[in-house]
Amino acid sequence: MVKRTSFEKAECPIARSLEAIGDWWSLLIIRDAFLGKRRFSEFEKSLGIAKNILTARLRSLVDHGILQSVPASDGAAHMEYVLTPKGHGVFPVLVALRQWTEEFGGRKVSTVLVDRKSDRPVRKLELRAQDKRLLDYRDTLVRPRA
Repeated sequence: MVKRTSFEKAECPIARSLEAIGDWWSLLIIRDAFLGKRRFSEFEKSLGIAKNILTARLRSLVDHGILQSVPASDGAAHMEYVLTPKGHGVFPVLVALRQWTEEFGGRKVSTVLVDRKSDRPVRKLELRAQDKRLLDYRDTLVRPRA
């Protein structure tokens, strides 16, 4: 098996984030956790993922502080996986991926992300400047910190 490159010590913050959440199984596990799944068997059934791969991805997500393994809420002998505050921070990333697919995916999406309070679709994520101007890639650059 080919060993993948580690980005853990990379200077680029995007590369470092990929170390923690950069494979599709990890993102889908996080998505399912947001949808309320907590147990190994729930993730396995939802994703159709092999047990060894699921075990490795859950371990990695726990090691990276995205999920936390806790005793089962019903007192059973199982462990459950819950999102940590760091895991909750992935939510805008998932929304951005979803919205990108809705716009450019080429097929109609059969679900819609709605605001629980109003039951209306959420607005498209926007990148705004400090003065609230809407920004796109042409309006930004990456420079060393002072």
